[in-house]
Amino acid sequence: MIGFEQLNEMQQKAVLQKDGPVLVLAGAGSGKTGALTVRIAHLLETGVKPWNILAITFTNKAAKEMKERVHKLVKDGAEEIWISTFHSTCVRILRREIHHLDYDGQFSIYDSDDQEKLMREVFKQLDYSTTDKAFSVKGAMSIISSLKEEMTPWEDYLKSADPSDLKASRVAKVYRAYQKRLKENNALDFDDLIYKTVMLFRNHPDVLEKYQDRFRYIMVDEYQDTNTSQYELVYMLAAKYKNLCVVGDDDQSIYGWRGANIRNILEFEKDFPNTVVIKLEQNYRSTKKILEAANAVIHHNQTRKDKSLWTENDGGSILHIYKAENEYDEARFVAERIQEMINEGRSYKDMAVLYRTNAQSRAVEDQFVRKGIPYRLFGGVRFYERKEIRDILSYLKVLANPADTIALRRIINVPRRGIGETSIDKLVTFAEGNNLSLFDALGRLDEITELKTRASKFRDFYEIITSLQRDADELSAAELIDTVVKRSGYFQSLMTEGTEEALSRIQNIDEFVNKAVEYDKTNPEGGLAGFLEEVALVADIDGYEAGDDTVVLMTLHSAKGLEFPYVYMIGMEEGMFPTFRAVMYGGEKDIEEERRLCYVGITRAREELFMTHAKSRMQHGITQYNPPSRFLKEIPQDLVDMPTRQISDMAKKYAMRESMKLSPITSLKQHQVGGRGTGKPATTITSPIGRKTMPAPKDFVLDYKEGDKVRAPKYGIGVVKSIHNGGADFEVEVNFGEKGTKKFMAKLSKLIKVSE
Repeated sequence: MIGFEQLNEMQQKAVLQKDGPVLVLAGAGSGKTGALTVRIAHLLETGVKPWNILAITFTNKAAKEMKERVHKLVKDGAEEIWISTFHSTCVRILRREIHHLDYDGQFSIYDSDDQEKLMREVFKQLDYSTTDKAFSVKGAMSIISSLKEEMTPWEDYLKSADPSDLKASRVAKVYRAYQKRLKENNALDFDDLIYKTVMLFRNHPDVLEKYQDRFRYIMVDEYQDTNTSQYELVYMLAAKYKNLCVVGDDDQSIYGWRGANIRNILEFEKDFPNTVVIKLEQNYRSTKKILEAANAVIHHNQTRKDKSLWTENDGGSILHIYKAENEYDEARFVAERIQEMINEGRSYKDMAVLYRTNAQSRAVEDQFVRKGIPYRLFGGVRFYERKEIRDILSYLKVLANPADTIALRRIINVPRRGIGETSIDKLVTFAEGNNLSLFDALGRLDEITELKTRASKFRDFYEIITSLQRDADELSAAELIDTVVKRSGYFQSLMTEGTEEALSRIQNIDEFVNKAVEYDKTNPEGGLAGFLEEVALVADIDGYEAGDDTVVLMTLHSAKGLEFPYVYMIGMEEGMFPTFRAVMYGGEKDIEEERRLCYVGITRAREELFMTHAKSRMQHGITQYNPPSRFLKEIPQDLVDMPTRQISDMAKKYAMRESMKLSPITSLKQHQVGGRGTGKPATTITSPIGRKTMPAPKDFVLDYKEGDKVRAPKYGIGVVKSIHNGGADFEVEVNFGEKGTKKFMAKLSKLIKVSE
């Protein structure tokens, strides 16, 4: 068997375990993809037909990699194996079977922007305010997404909702109207792709059995990230033959906040009795000391399967932990250390800066700009979210699905044709009054007397779309985009505008054409529907390419699945990582997920790992003093060194000046590769010098002093560290131990002295 001899003993066991339920616990960097691809080859060698194999991954990037590896191992039949993401798998099934649910197979797939526009229409229909913070458009979208992930139809939610609960009642009405609107547009949102597939299988057992017989051997990667609807989809498909192999790592389950249920992997053996459990613990990525640190941290979690990563790579330096004065000193340390490494012969692309939240990148970006360090900010505006790309995509969506009113309304006056919102509203009224789609209403313009002279504007647009429809089937995706851009007048309008921004938009459209050319080459039979499908299902991580020689900045969540020789994990403080929400309001479950995220971050490093924390950090306009993260304390001290630097008076003044700034970075765009707007400006803090000259309040006195214990409503009991005059109030600094040091204005704080 090709590639089999290159696998270790446990990987080989995973390959040879052909029948029945199999749980492969694959630690970070343990070579699971190689084992999975050889397993597929082994199934074919033992007589399994390629069309009887289904392999599901979470990202297009992972699916593409697996396909390429399988094609190298298998000469015949590889193209008939279904290797795709959950959502792509469901789209393929729904394109063939959704007529059972009274949809057309050419349905549109709505992204978050499309969903929000549709939801705003629903709010308008129900006369709900779109500016109400207590019940917002995005809040409603989030709730409905969670309900779909939990397989809760609007009918069930309506029955269970408490009539006296105003918010629940609103959610039920919005959910119902939203689904009705989707159906009228022959559209599915992202959650619907899995939700509708499961509903299809529930309501049509004959369709389910058809796919159970089709997919007799099923493999699921990253099983720890599955939510309820994904779990039910897999369970139903595998129920008949039970030849299900799931691969995952409970220690890397970090998406609980978006619905992933770690119980799916922890209780797999209960769901499928007689499961064979195989542990892949040999790591091929990191040094021994990095793995020892990762193991030491994750072993503090109670909710996990017992396993420990190990490696034959004994090399590598000890870990580095740096204690900074503040976030600016932290950023300077990272920038200067990277410069030193470059001077030693390393490459920028070998380095990554990881953080818990996007806002933490600002200080680092500032330093990189100042020192001329090229970088990419991963997770900024996605290519497909740019205006010109969304415009052209909307044209393509209308060609594929004329019932898609969201796409149609976006382009009906793009480029400008003199069609205003008032005229569009008249068209909508006519369509609704005659039970027509908006596109069908365009075909009956002569009947809409209210439009008067404006009808000719609509007619021009309608003729453009119908002419494109006639040609669409004869053109490749790339040719169709080029035709749309020119025939719609979009290209000419940008050329007429002639600004630098307009020319940049043309370049982006050219890049979009390049994407289509690439698609046409690899999917000659895919057509327009296939191209739209691929674009709709692109995930953030699929956009990462390691080509440019730049430092990568990204969140820890985004870094999952990636690896770098040198990693900097910044902001390792209580309240930052783990987050304030997890520390103050979450239970042990939330802390354990934060710890798993730390484990993921540590195991991204191949050769060297730097972890930094700051004594003070500006958060929400207030200087916070947080202790080092508990995760740092969980790393054995013999694995760690503490890089220190003499901070000169000049450096201290620089740090203070940086923290006092109000202006954002001005020259950021010309230095960064990825492109991103600047962060929010910092808020002014009180200087120590100014503090001493402030008078004491005259209208009240404190009943506690420095050293006394006080209670704060949110933080519990702490010790008063310092009290400063603040003019009309006292500024009180209180140490709450693990929860950090917080500053309060006494009158507003509700601090109460605690008797000994």
